[in-house]
Amino acid sequence: MTATERDLLGRVPDELFVAGKWIPGGGGTFPVHDPATGAVIAEVADAAPADGAAALDAAASAGRDWARTPARHRAEVLRRTFDLVQEHADDLALLMTLEMGKPLREARGEVGYGGEFLRWFSEEAVRIDGRYSSSPEGNGQMVVTHRPVGPSLLITPWNFPLAMATRKIAPALAAGCTVVLKPPALTPLTTLLLTRLLQQAGVPEGVVNVVPTSRSGPLCAPLISDPRLRKLSFTGSTEVGVRLLEQAAGGVLRTSMELGGNAPFLVFDDADLDAAVDGALAAKFRNIGQACTAANRCYVHETVAEEFSRRVTEHVAGMRTGRGTEDGVDIGPLIDRKAVGDVAALVDDAVDRGAVVRTGGSGIDGPGSFYRPTVLTDVPPDAKVMQQEIFGPVLPITTFASEEEAIELANSTSYGLVGYAYTRDTRRGQRLIEEIETGMMGLNVGVVSNAAAPFGGVKQSGLGREGSREGIQEYLETKYTLMPGPYA
Repeated sequence: MTATERDLLGRVPDELFVAGKWIPGGGGTFPVHDPATGAVIAEVADAAPADGAAALDAAASAGRDWARTPARHRAEVLRRTFDLVQEHADDLALLMTLEMGKPLREARGEVGYGGEFLRWFSEEAVRIDGRYSSSPEGNGQMVVTHRPVGPSLLITPWNFPLAMATRKIAPALAAGCTVVLKPPALTPLTTLLLTRLLQQAGVPEGVVNVVPTSRSGPLCAPLISDPRLRKLSFTGSTEVGVRLLEQAAGGVLRTSMELGGNAPFLVFDDADLDAAVDGALAAKFRNIGQACTAANRCYVHETVAEEFSRRVTEHVAGMRTGRGTEDGVDIGPLIDRKAVGDVAALVDDAVDRGAVVRTGGSGIDGPGSFYRPTVLTDVPPDAKVMQQEIFGPVLPITTFASEEEAIELANSTSYGLVGYAYTRDTRRGQRLIEEIETGMMGLNVGVVSNAAAPFGGVKQSGLGREGSREGIQEYLETKYTLMPGPYA
């Protein structure tokens, strides 16, 4: 570890943030590891259920004042936080690389992407509107207004430590909600540094409360059952999301669920192959393949499949694997050794069923949790790698013969987060937009995420949207009032 890294880690908060104060956790501490080396890089306060209760107490107490705070003031707090994120961009990027493993180049990209949610929702805060109209029968005037949902529990994942926090915190605060944020145990440090920036930006006491913990269930379950909580937002696996929805049903909570993905990547015979290859590399290998939007199943028209596979393999074989802080690294470590085992099991299953390893196909001995970037071809449809979210740097490729078959294959999953398609045929592109069962679509592009766009899926990929104008609506209730007309 370098002196710069040690200095940064020494400046990152390691306690809970409740009611505007940094406090120790009732559960002691838990370690945070560098996945590139396996070394412990920090010890973070471990919140106990009582700490979660204190955080909700603080959020509930601050709720009325924050909801009544002028929208312009809420907007300015978010904008100051955006400015501070830009000012501390290097620290945030390096911290993400240290605790999550992604190459520093990509971590810098996440700082830009994550910061945009703060800027976007600072602008949306002052655009919460309603309407005033006469009833059709002429018996009164109808007024429709929007008000904050109320205290919100936000649960974020480890793979995008900054962006997933800002994507939830920013619309909640813009709408006038207070929050309890439970960051991931694997990557809590980036969230804690962001929390300090929010504090510096002037977020009032109790509006944002952050409770890292190594035991999510015991902490979150009592909060979800507390009648003061009115909103639950979760990003993570479908399996966990389903359990949280079951818990939230008891209190009829508003929920936003951004869950698993199994994204199809379609390459048609008329595609620009250079663009398709670049798109596949971006859609699959960004963030080491550890993204819910990652291209999980690559379907290529049989007439161009070999050429596409050859070009992709050539690029992937040249990717450099290593610690994300090193110059020229393309693929960092997976989050932990378990993740390596999970990816290896999927590849081994595909090979046992007849898939061909074009490059990669194995882990890397030594410290850290590395898996070689991999391309598989001739992958049968019943291989687990085509049915389960991979969450690693593995691109499985198989073929199709017609547009109808491609659409059928793309939709042959219980997931529906995002799909990608490459074709020069405009009419076909329009048909794919209509037929592919996903909440998002990349047509001749390999990366779709943008703070100004509604992010979310259908089927078992989730409920609700984050980002865009739709994102703030997830934290607002609609109220209708009827009053006598002016001439009654």
